[in-house]
Amino acid sequence: MNDGGQRRYGPLGRALVIIPTYNEAENIGPIVSRVRAAVPDADILVADDNSPDGTGKIVDELSVEDPQVHVLHRKGKEGLGAAYMAGFRWGIEHGYGVLVEMDADGSHQPEELPRLLTALKGADLVLGSRWVPGGRVVNWPKSREFLSRGGSTYSRLLLGIPIRDVTGGFRAFRKETLEGLGLDDVASQGYCFQVDLARRAVEAGFHVVEVPITFVERELGDSKMSRDIVVEALWRVTAWGVGARAGRVLGRKPSR
Repeated sequence: MNDGGQRRYGPLGRALVIIPTYNEAENIGPIVSRVRAAVPDADILVADDNSPDGTGKIVDELSVEDPQVHVLHRKGKEGLGAAYMAGFRWGIEHGYGVLVEMDADGSHQPEELPRLLTALKGADLVLGSRWVPGGRVVNWPKSREFLSRGGSTYSRLLLGIPIRDVTGGFRAFRKETLEGLGLDDVASQGYCFQVDLARRAVEAGFHVVEVPITFVERELGDSKMSRDIVVEALWRVTAWGVGARAGRVLGRKPSR
């Protein structure tokens, strides 16, 4: 009988790969198949924001055929952060010891999941990184690469956290790490959500490790990146950085 990851990940417990979706009908079937092939002991939870294109219904059909595939139907489009938060809570409530973030559009390669999960045996949080030696991006215009590298560098320097790819969204958490991050206080959305969790992990003293990944630009569907997401990230990171510096001057602990 399949134990949902208990055999492979030992004391870490069962593993759950959380995939948030909004209008990913073209991508979700192939991604689910690739995840199941790459990490057959792990379960999958698709957190669907009531996609008009029927993504959630496709996953319903997949879940009937495969008991390791689950779907969380949400009321509407509320952003990446809210979808992951709902997925984290679902996973913790259902007894998973490892919770993974992964995109549905094919940019995160499921075949690299074993590397993240192996690294988690010696860490509290593992980040799949484009900007460490061995990491790379495929089919990105230079303008997109400049924006991503610049955002990570700005966040790293302003927040004082030793992470090269602080905005990346291919991650593996121990359950205990998530429980120690003060998730009830997280209000950030979009890709700023990833910066928020990374800085919280560092400030809480968790051991964070980056492993190189190959990030491939989506081939099907539309990107969810928008001007609003970039603006939110910029002002929130700036506010956190200023607050942290002020707190150090006054001898206070960093604010979450």
